[in-house]
Amino acid sequence: MIQYSYSRTDLWHRCPYHYKLRYIDRLTEMQQLNADNPLIVGHALHKGIEAGMDAMRQDYLDAFPVRTDLTENELIKLEILLPKVQKFLEQFNDCKMEHEVEILGSDFKGFADLIITAKDGTSCVIDFKYSNSINNYVDSGQLHLYKYYLDKAGYNIKSIGFLFIPKTGIRQKKTEDLFQFRKRLVETVTPMEVNFVTLPYDDMHIIYFRNAIKEIESATEYPRNLDGDCFACKPRFAPEYLDALQEGDNLMPIPKNERREKTPDLMPDTWLYGDSYVGKSVFWDSFPDVLMINTDGNTDNTTSPYDLVKDVVTKTGRITDRKYAWVQFVKDVEDLEAGNPEGYKTIVLDLVEDLYESCRAYILHKNNWEHESDGGFGKGWSAVTNEFHNVIKRLKVVGLQVVYISREDRRDINLKNGAVRTTFNPNIAAKVANFLTGTVDITMRAYVNDEDQHVLQLQKATDTFGGGRYEFKEAECPLEREEFLAALKDAQPKGSDRDKSAKTVFAKDEQNDAPADEKEVKKPKRTRKTRTKTEEETEKPAEDEKPKRTRKTRAKEEPTEDEKPKRTRRTRKVSEEESTTPPGEETKPEPETEAKSKRTRRRRTRKSESDGE
Repeated sequence: MIQYSYSRTDLWHRCPYHYKLRYIDRLTEMQQLNADNPLIVGHALHKGIEAGMDAMRQDYLDAFPVRTDLTENELIKLEILLPKVQKFLEQFNDCKMEHEVEILGSDFKGFADLIITAKDGTSCVIDFKYSNSINNYVDSGQLHLYKYYLDKAGYNIKSIGFLFIPKTGIRQKKTEDLFQFRKRLVETVTPMEVNFVTLPYDDMHIIYFRNAIKEIESATEYPRNLDGDCFACKPRFAPEYLDALQEGDNLMPIPKNERREKTPDLMPDTWLYGDSYVGKSVFWDSFPDVLMINTDGNTDNTTSPYDLVKDVVTKTGRITDRKYAWVQFVKDVEDLEAGNPEGYKTIVLDLVEDLYESCRAYILHKNNWEHESDGGFGKGWSAVTNEFHNVIKRLKVVGLQVVYISREDRRDINLKNGAVRTTFNPNIAAKVANFLTGTVDITMRAYVNDEDQHVLQLQKATDTFGGGRYEFKEAECPLEREEFLAALKDAQPKGSDRDKSAKTVFAKDEQNDAPADEKEVKKPKRTRKTRTKTEEETEKPAEDEKPKRTRKTRAKEEPTEDEKPKRTRRTRKVSEEESTTPPGEETKPEPETEAKSKRTRRRRTRKSESDGE
């Protein structure tokens, strides 16, 4: 029997149409990578409540392809709010606390954020909500279902309640700079307090839940927005489905319930960006059966067949006719949908930002607009993005490997402590970039390192737009086909490893608290090893350099003029936020402060002696 969650039945009551898209058609919903995404922020808060401040920061930043000023603003809020939650939970320090407890029943499945069990055996279920809409949750049946099924599992639940964590949506004004806004943000969030609301248990919610299951299983029609309160039906929050081809409809039949054999994927959909003349196009030209859809005409150094997408202008008498490049690209996609007689395996869009601009120019011409704002509130922008998204998704479902190539854009962001860090991004609007990175398996940056080597950055870094579905063993590899394929193959588990991990998962299911315990033990181990290695490489001096930098040696030797300002500047710039060093940048050990502290002690001694005299 299918196990239903509360959110599943709640979506059914709100909008059967979106229920069908998510749970019956099983469309792949693309995550919205806004800095204030409630799912991302809420998950980071849960992580912080369970594992502390550092874990919360890491969890939040890992959700985004690159660090920005907006993500820093959200971190400021989280770092103020988390201690307030921790202070509230201090009153239960002598109780047993269980985080993210899985609740299973014959027809129900859910996860309790926190179960607090006192010494007398009674328990309380708390669910965390990062919201100000208290009234919207008071009538919810979520916690009532948790209590019912936890009692059946052996718990003695005496109370249930929501812990509401306040949120604010203030934005930076045009009249204030970033420093002024962040100061106002801190002043706004600091006085806010968490609010714990207890609920009286009502077993009628169990009946409502089971009646909803009967309605779902007997349904034949799926109307939109029954109660007018469907969040996904609002244009601003409408979900983006990767599988949707036209107007959000998917006509594909439901596949058979048969597991597919998992094999290493050596042809992942990829987004590669970098500075000019790094060798992005030449790198993908080394792969077999590649079709280049080119926009800038730089094809002299590649040998793969290409289609140059550009505006075609014809003139008949005094009449000038322009065929837009976007129309040609759409025609290429239609040809690939109809068939692939040439046997191409990889489609490379070089450059993808040029294709977006071609789409924009086509939509403006089609609607006789000079700018998107001419289309009315939000309509012009939606017309461009919808057209671009739909065609890209049509290309994705062709079944070939899709590769995007972009130029690099360097941007400066301001950290919370006032330091400025350079980030590396694709040369395209942030919202478009968030869409494109959700359609590929891996996003990488190509650059030239300090040794004048052309390399690929494989592992994720907070200052570099990127990430993916693979756990690469090395941070980078040479910009060569064989080296990349070897790293890609090494990043994916072998058949025996997958079988072993699957057996481990099934073994965990037989134990009550094993899944949560395993997650707590294994993940931090890998994280700590990686962090320790990074800190040693970026912050600690080499062993052979330590004797040269002792206090006695520096007292005898006079430092050169070049060294003095370097040590002074480095001391002023170093901060906790900059522990991770961007590729191509070097770090030096901080100058020791032992001599300074000793001088301070001498002064204090002399002063005390004079006072004694």
